[in-house]
Amino acid sequence: MTKTCPVLQTFRLPEPFPADPCKPATRRRSGGSDFHELRTVFGLAVALAMLAATLPHLCAQPSNAARPSPQWVRDAVIYEAFPRNFSAEGNFNGITARLDELKDLGVNVLWLMPIHPLGEKLRKGTLGSPYAIRDYYAINPDYGTEADLKRLVSEAHQRGLKVIIDVVANHTAWDSVLMQHPEFYKQDASGKIIPPVKEWTDVAGLNYGNPQLREYMIAMLKHWIDPAGFDLDGFRCDVAYEVPTSFWEEARAELTKVKPDLILLAEASKPELLVKAFDVDYSWPLHSTLNDVLLRGAPASEFKRSWEESQKQFPSGSLHLRFSDNHDEPRAVARFGIKGALAAQVLMLSLDGVPLLYNGMEVGDATESGDPALFEKLPVFWHPKDRPPLREIYQGLIKLRAQYPAFRTDRVIWLHNSDEANLVTLMRLDGKDEFVIVINFSNRPLTGWVEVLHDGEFKPVKIAGTPEPPPDGLPLFRLNGFEWRIYHRVVK
Repeated sequence: MTKTCPVLQTFRLPEPFPADPCKPATRRRSGGSDFHELRTVFGLAVALAMLAATLPHLCAQPSNAARPSPQWVRDAVIYEAFPRNFSAEGNFNGITARLDELKDLGVNVLWLMPIHPLGEKLRKGTLGSPYAIRDYYAINPDYGTEADLKRLVSEAHQRGLKVIIDVVANHTAWDSVLMQHPEFYKQDASGKIIPPVKEWTDVAGLNYGNPQLREYMIAMLKHWIDPAGFDLDGFRCDVAYEVPTSFWEEARAELTKVKPDLILLAEASKPELLVKAFDVDYSWPLHSTLNDVLLRGAPASEFKRSWEESQKQFPSGSLHLRFSDNHDEPRAVARFGIKGALAAQVLMLSLDGVPLLYNGMEVGDATESGDPALFEKLPVFWHPKDRPPLREIYQGLIKLRAQYPAFRTDRVIWLHNSDEANLVTLMRLDGKDEFVIVINFSNRPLTGWVEVLHDGEFKPVKIAGTPEPPPDGLPLFRLNGFEWRIYHRVVK
């Protein structure tokens, strides 16, 4: 039986077909009536452009594909919590006490930054980095007890939340319990143990050429996901690109025997990791593009270029973590301003992949993050002054994403607009719904248009916490600086 490519079931040529589709037309921006006159002329061009963007992705048979992931991973919205800074208590119980708030926000995966005891030898700052681990099998006493962690995981599971922890497989603290096995570590020509990177002076690099180390690490990972023990749902794997891919593939095969539907999230942008080992990786290139556009004046069209470049480089079906803020970077509101940070996160929540929220961004926390904040106690400030209702807005966007599968497919179409140096316009769709997301990445008001089929059928979506949008549909819109809007059309 001949199968029809799904995109051909979605797009239809405009009617009536233009009498002379090759006749040039002049774009006018003065009013909506001009656009209605031009709609049939541009309809064919728009259809062909959308088909060209979508057909290769949906219909081509790639030479390689990403490993299949459980549906819950594809539907995930991850919340990263730094136990030291999440609450005034700075422990597991401080997180457990607010699980209902996380559930209400709409996130469904809780990522705990490293929970293990920290090294003291050569540590940085007052407290040391949580990524300088002294004992992979132990819990940082500042965070609580094993019983406290088990209670946190159990309470989260009762609310339908998955829980993952950071695993720092690339290096340990200098006073790690593993130092009794110097053969587990990288050494220079003289036999001296060395850091994995020269500047990382507070940690020592592990040597995955040693089979015994691999066995130790896989056994340790099994310990944390064992349903009879801590029953964790997977791992965020720190600097996964520094650890051999062969180890991660070996580990994945063994861990799946213990928990078939676990998640492995790689802090990496390395295509081969997604073939057999990892479910999701970091979209570092897109995050760099955020900084380029919002800090360095690059055109907003760079988002499309970066996204398309990753599509070419990565296996078909790859899932990427979409983030504007995390513990490695200065807070997004400090880098981009409040409105710019919101616009950036709207893009992350609108794209394909798995979106991330870092603790405090739902209130616009601007407490220092990144280096050297990792080495000190700098609690999230939960009541900053003069913020928009960010929590309500993110909650509304996450709810929209959960309600409509169109946001959770891998189908993204970048739409042509009137000012691609400042505007991002894209479509998310499936067989039932189409959404057009319009974001102004400049700090000044813009009036513009977007090319999309059935433009008159799109209606603006009201997102909680935002002003009532104008009732007008597409193709025309007017946005203030860093303003954004979402439009919806039911496919007939």
